[in-house]
Amino acid sequence: MSALLRCWAVGLVVVSLSLFSGAYPAQSLPDAKVGSESDAGSPPKGHWSSGGAGVSGWEKTPGKDEFARPSSGNIPEDPNEYKYELQCHLGGGDFDTPCLGRQLDCKDREDGAKGIPVMWLSRPRGVPGAVWAHHSGPTCLYDAKPEDLLPRIAADIQRQFQNLPVNAGSVVAQPSPNTLRGAETNFYAEAAEQQFDITMFGQQVHVVATPVQYTWNYGDGTVFGPQPSMGGPLPQDRWGEKTRTSHAYAATGDFQVVLTTSFQGTYSVNSGPPLPIPGQGQFSAPPQGISVWRSLTRNYADDCNANPQGQGCPGGGAPR
Repeated sequence: MSALLRCWAVGLVVVSLSLFSGAYPAQSLPDAKVGSESDAGSPPKGHWSSGGAGVSGWEKTPGKDEFARPSSGNIPEDPNEYKYELQCHLGGGDFDTPCLGRQLDCKDREDGAKGIPVMWLSRPRGVPGAVWAHHSGPTCLYDAKPEDLLPRIAADIQRQFQNLPVNAGSVVAQPSPNTLRGAETNFYAEAAEQQFDITMFGQQVHVVATPVQYTWNYGDGTVFGPQPSMGGPLPQDRWGEKTRTSHAYAATGDFQVVLTTSFQGTYSVNSGPPLPIPGQGQFSAPPQGISVWRSLTRNYADDCNANPQGQGCPGGGAPR
């Protein structure tokens, strides 16, 4: 393998590690050229606009084997869209070693611009589930100065995280749906870690949301949290005990209990390492209704065994 090929093999691995992908994402950069190996001694064919090289969305110049970014506002006539991949890239940080030994030798242009060997792929535009297929190449791509999309993803990931359909969990009350005024009602949350796959700037982003804090609004003006305890269930013979998340209502009535769960998130780009999402996302569960009753205590001088119809006995009449 020539020194130039060895240099490109190393350089391509560096690009792969910075993007976690073999494709070059969009950026603002000077007009660049695409040409074949035979074009090295003459002005290279093709160009793309200052929108830069992207993962997809390229157009084929009519009547020519050239590719360009679509002009703003133009309706494309070509039914296909295009993207390029490094000639010997297998995905992630892996390259086809035998291919590297015979890949296209993209000679430097007279102005010093470096070329990289790429393969062009196409798929039908606007067709759900359409698969990318080989279109042409290998050919040389010049002046591809790809930016690292990670800063752009990092700047927008918090907004994306807050818009995910994260399930805040559910509210469980003991006892339920009725409880007694003045008694401790045990509330606890049932929430779990969740995972999502989204696309940002043409890159695959995997998001993990983990519940870390809980805020309880008991519906009577009392709010508890945010705090780290989600609470937990009690056996029935212990209902009425005070717990970390229990609440005693001072009045009777119907109340709506709302749980707001705070999630900490991480994200990874194209199967790269997990990165923290700044801050926390707050998500609220559907309200849980609970009815608070009052209890009455009376003393009766009767024996229900001897007089089952007595006052206060199960078969007895209503108290007076």
